[in-house]
Amino acid sequence: MHSPLLPSADTHDLLSDAVWLESCTADLDEAGKKLVTAARDKVVKVLPGRIASTGEPLDSHAAMMVTVLVGLGSDAVTRASALLAVMPELEDNENNTRPETLSREFGPEVAKLVQGTRALYRLGTLTAQSGDIGAPGSDQKEMKRRMLLAMAVDLRIVLLRLASRLQSLSWYAISKTPCPEAFAKETMELYTPLANRLGIWQVKWEMEDFAFRFLKPDVYKQIAKQLEEKRTERESFITNVVQQLSEALKAEGVDAEVYGRPKHIYSIWNKMRNKHLDFDQLFDLRALRVIVDDERSCYAALALIHAMWTPVPAEFDDYISRPKPNGYRSLHTVVADEQGRCFEVQIRTQEMHEFAEYGMAAHWRYKEAGAAGGKVAATADEQKIAWMRQLLAWDKSTPTADSTTAAPEAAPATESLQAEHVYVLTPQARVIELPVGATPVDFAYHLHTDLGHRCRGAKVDGLMVPLLTRLQTGQTVEIIAAKSGGPSRDWLNAQLGFLASPRSRAKVRAWFNAVELQQRMSQGQTMVEKELQRLGKTATNLEQLAQRLGFAQADDLYVAVAKDEFSLRHIEQAFKQPSEAPVQEDNSSRVFNSATSSVTRTGKSGVLVVGVDSLLTQLARCCRPAPPDEIVGFVTRGRGVSIHRRDCHSFLGLSATQPERVIDVTWGATGEALYPVDLFIQAQENPNLLRDVSEVFARLRLNVVGVNTQSRRSLSQMVFTVEVNSGEQIQRALTALNEIPGVEAVRQ
Repeated sequence: MHSPLLPSADTHDLLSDAVWLESCTADLDEAGKKLVTAARDKVVKVLPGRIASTGEPLDSHAAMMVTVLVGLGSDAVTRASALLAVMPELEDNENNTRPETLSREFGPEVAKLVQGTRALYRLGTLTAQSGDIGAPGSDQKEMKRRMLLAMAVDLRIVLLRLASRLQSLSWYAISKTPCPEAFAKETMELYTPLANRLGIWQVKWEMEDFAFRFLKPDVYKQIAKQLEEKRTERESFITNVVQQLSEALKAEGVDAEVYGRPKHIYSIWNKMRNKHLDFDQLFDLRALRVIVDDERSCYAALALIHAMWTPVPAEFDDYISRPKPNGYRSLHTVVADEQGRCFEVQIRTQEMHEFAEYGMAAHWRYKEAGAAGGKVAATADEQKIAWMRQLLAWDKSTPTADSTTAAPEAAPATESLQAEHVYVLTPQARVIELPVGATPVDFAYHLHTDLGHRCRGAKVDGLMVPLLTRLQTGQTVEIIAAKSGGPSRDWLNAQLGFLASPRSRAKVRAWFNAVELQQRMSQGQTMVEKELQRLGKTATNLEQLAQRLGFAQADDLYVAVAKDEFSLRHIEQAFKQPSEAPVQEDNSSRVFNSATSSVTRTGKSGVLVVGVDSLLTQLARCCRPAPPDEIVGFVTRGRGVSIHRRDCHSFLGLSATQPERVIDVTWGATGEALYPVDLFIQAQENPNLLRDVSEVFARLRLNVVGVNTQSRRSLSQMVFTVEVNSGEQIQRALTALNEIPGVEAVRQ
């Protein structure tokens, strides 16, 4: 395809030029010609004299857009839509460009393309006003690309946007109007990666060259000068090689088209930079392309080329038998002539060439041919649909500048994209990715948890909407929040539909869990203070009391009391014993006498604190660690080091607030020491249950030093405190207890 951007002496009157209209419709059938002509007749009355946001005349912009699309082989609907899509810059009522009017005049397909293209124009205006500063870890350039694709329910909308951008760049170059740096930079960051991903190489390369010319004019001129200095020599060499190869292929009976491959300045600079090569070291400054009829001819041509010239080792790639992941197929080789001058040759079929050059746009080239010579195979269309559905799963890979990369076959343009996300904008034009079905509440929680809690209303595109509103890609969302407050419980009701994001639901649940925990702490504190008042111990330090009772902090004691997991009678018992001794269970709860080697009696836990065993330690009752549990120490106030299991919830909460009091500890020589552990048993009520459990402990020779039982609704919950000297004894006990009839669960 030749470049559609050849300068024109006067492009202002193209729309009314009969020659231009004829050239833009020559390859269409009568219905297509009629459609494009009708669109031209509508816009030619109002576009002249109007100026686009870039500063270029709207009429010439629309006309040259169509010229670009003709070069890409687009269909009549796309060309007509290109003319009509620029009209949002005018007043809709004045020119009857509303979707329903366009649908009535030009059909629903044109109306859909025009509406989608207008949306992308608006998106471009919004994002151009914002920077790429987003949340930590976010990639705003990538988000904008995803958003652009998600808004394009028909991929021809993306094609229209790319053609518009290419024409604007061409206008800056031809008119010698200074191109804003942000415009050229956005082209490189947003639009050339899109063209690259869609495989529209002609558009991609031309946009890259224009943007590179505006961003790095000195480098661009230097490379252009180097190309021009040896242009005559290079063209003479290519002409000679083309003639030799064409004659040789013809003699071998291979029908082929051979020509020199154009080089693009940005591609040359990128390869020099990436491979650290000088200009003269590039193999493909002299490059040929060979187009043949079928795959067999590709390999026949390759064999002939290697026979005529010397192949360069390690410079051969067979992308026909091993296509690239994106579907690109071709043979690449580098050979040298008798004088040692290297040149590259690409060999491919016409079909491979079409898809390598035009990517998704090649679909309409074949579609037009199919209209005259037969329909495109349904299976091929299905394969294209599969590829198109993968477009939204856009990874963050950097697009390559290598001309050997191309996108696979594109999907039919009429197939809608099945997106899994929507992309909306903040008032500062930052793009936010949310799951399909997301609401303004999801949006608020994505920005900040506290903003989600305080969310009370929302504006979408400047209009107030209910919080149940499902957001659509391209909308701008603004949250109206209270100064304080929390979420509504209705937000957790899936049937009401306030939240679509699991992340948002988790944050709402966490808020209510925190509120419930605070309520339990307040309730438990009141109960503990009343008990202390009854005992006449109101001056007691509650933190120290909690630690004496085996809790990491007072809050844990309050929660346990409020949840009926800890009896207030243990508080009274604590004051009846010496302050340095751990609180013992009621003697009435004992089943067997504890052995003399019990850690509870001797106070020798066998734990080494930083390698020393003489420091005062106590085993925490909240988790009751025993060898070989992984343990950690917490320095208490006045009672030495409290030893916890490393996964103890009480310890985790305490260490989060007072990490400086955490200390490393290890098990030392535990010998025959016995450690108290709690075994929790849940079982159906049974008159013989206590007897059966006691028999298990007796058989295993385990001392039971405490029992606590509760029965609710024919379900018994029992906590046995037993003394063991190893984790192996605990496992044997758990196994044996699980075998008792009626026992539903046993855990430590």
